[in-house]
Amino acid sequence: MVLEDYKEIVGLCAMYTTMAQMLSGTLICRNIIVKGSAKGVDPMPFLGGIGLSILMLQYAWMLGDSNMINVNVFGLLTNMIYMIIYYYYAPNTKEVLKLIYKVTIFVVIFLVYAQIEHPANVEFRFGIVVTILLFLLIAAPLVHLKQVIKTKNTEILPFPLIFMGTLVTFQWLLYGFIIDNVFIIFQNAVGFTLSIAQLSLFLIFPSKESKDGVLNKQRKED
Repeated sequence: MVLEDYKEIVGLCAMYTTMAQMLSGTLICRNIIVKGSAKGVDPMPFLGGIGLSILMLQYAWMLGDSNMINVNVFGLLTNMIYMIIYYYYAPNTKEVLKLIYKVTIFVVIFLVYAQIEHPANVEFRFGIVVTILLFLLIAAPLVHLKQVIKTKNTEILPFPLIFMGTLVTFQWLLYGFIIDNVFIIFQNAVGFTLSIAQLSLFLIFPSKESKDGVLNKQRKED
């Protein structure tokens, strides 16, 4: 297979692009700090990122893939920092603590499962688990779809994360084909489709800030 000659290059590109995507969370945290409140910001991309990074790290160790290990160690650290910032500015810390508790229990259950499952089955079955969780995390912004359609405003959606997610899933999809891993291929094929669908919402329903910018520009021209 011709693509196999580019395995290291594609793997490194996917790894660094994923790290860049994880850093895009700094833009969301910056807005939180500027506003002085995390009100209106969904914590699940950060909290889900922590949980998924831990489980994906476990899966990467099973595969012995250094690129995936590096990415998920980086993802774990960055999302923990984002979550600390979110918690500091959260209007209701009790609700945040409840979410943290639920995610922690959820992650621990699957980590324990990975240790007690038969070695011959664990890679396949654990791969199914992380695939499902990845889909849920990528599709999380679609929870707000009803509100976006109702208000015709995408301000609530995390554009930096969605845009970078599109680039990331495409590159990991390519990497999955190279290493011939069905889970990585399936994860990122669906993830890429979901990301494209979410990006299309920004074209259909521009954010309030974008609309205001256009109106102000038109007023200046008039």
